[in-house]
Amino acid sequence: MNRPRVIAPSIALVAAILVCATAVFGQQASPSPNQRANSELLTPVQASPGLTMPPYLTPIHGLQGVFAQTPDGTTIAAQSVEDKFNPASSIKLATALAALKAFGPDYRFVTSIWATGKIDAATGNLNGDLIITGRDPSLHYEHALMLARELNQQGIRTVSGNLIFAPGFTMNFDWSSQRSGEQFRDTLDVARRSANATRAWIDERTLVGDTQSLQTVPSVVVAGEVHVGSTPPEAQALLTHRSSKLLDILKVLLCYSNNFMAERIGETIGGPQAVRALLIDKLKINPDEFQISTTSGLGINRVTPRAMMAILRGLRDQLQRNKLSLSDILPVAGVDPGTLEDRYTDPAARGSVIAKTGTLGHTDGGASSLVGQMLTKNGRVVLFVIFNQHGNVLSFRQNQDLIVTAIQNALGGPAPFTYQPVTLALRLAHSDYEAAKARGETEPPNER
Repeated sequence: MNRPRVIAPSIALVAAILVCATAVFGQQASPSPNQRANSELLTPVQASPGLTMPPYLTPIHGLQGVFAQTPDGTTIAAQSVEDKFNPASSIKLATALAALKAFGPDYRFVTSIWATGKIDAATGNLNGDLIITGRDPSLHYEHALMLARELNQQGIRTVSGNLIFAPGFTMNFDWSSQRSGEQFRDTLDVARRSANATRAWIDERTLVGDTQSLQTVPSVVVAGEVHVGSTPPEAQALLTHRSSKLLDILKVLLCYSNNFMAERIGETIGGPQAVRALLIDKLKINPDEFQISTTSGLGINRVTPRAMMAILRGLRDQLQRNKLSLSDILPVAGVDPGTLEDRYTDPAARGSVIAKTGTLGHTDGGASSLVGQMLTKNGRVVLFVIFNQHGNVLSFRQNQDLIVTAIQNALGGPAPFTYQPVTLALRLAHSDYEAAKARGETEPPNER
């Protein structure tokens, strides 16, 4: 395999070649495997005539691949496009595309509640078990409270039996069905309910303008125990809860780079190999250029810049077929909360980049990526893939921003995409980003 070549932060020159040409940057061979612990210094590259090179900032070490194209296929820059890198969390773009192809943007995950026994209308007691089934990756406190309210509306206020959860049930980004079930039980019962659950319910109902629901306090008390098991054959369906649309779930997932949600959605598709097979078939990607072991980007994955560009284009095309755009699922830099809220925040640059970050602080000696699209004042949209590894992720990120800024400046400067920000809680109830970060399920804020 040809290993990635090394280049410098002064890659600003990538913007120089704008007309049906490929700019190949970097002249030094990359380190051999036994040298990777001390990767070579990213070396400066020569600017094309007419371009002013930016100041040479702090020299950094590492490996880099770059691919930038206009939507019509004109190549702006290319370096090591056939070499394999660890894409980190930018692999979530593949997961999102596979999910949209498999289910469509309007798909909703279903959580169902079943019961054994009879409801005593006089006392509000269910004389039997309550069973919950479903694999909604976005299920959270406020959804459990919503179900408590709906159970109250059906006349149920106490349950004399057990609370049984189907295998695979999760809540609040917790992989354990048992712990998720216990959180669900505690959220149903006002006497057990946490302050975080109450706040999530109040915030979500307030944001959607449903103040009427806040006039009462939903509560269902379960006398029995929490178990994980199958649904008894005699169980009768009581009610069904549908999640937000897949499109809105993906927006939250990609803004916050939530690994748990990406893995759960990947499971729904059939796992990483199912995602890989689907996209290789649909996008005609060279199988050797797209090898993944996780649908979140954790661990060891291998993707070439060329394959990632095909995935980005495929995602863009899939959204356009549904009259949607990348901003409907990806964070808009400097505007949306999450991994890009603190990048491209200069007034001129804010809103001009829509992209997915990727960060692994230790895997492959440090891996970082930025994949998305930018807009320039001359109206040019540029799609880009930037992969880095074997170096300091903070330095990589600064270098990525230099590349993007340089391309924009060569085309008249940055310009914001047309985008009307939507409070994420309006599109998907509060996702408890801080708790997820504490469990390592998002990119840490200092590694965005």
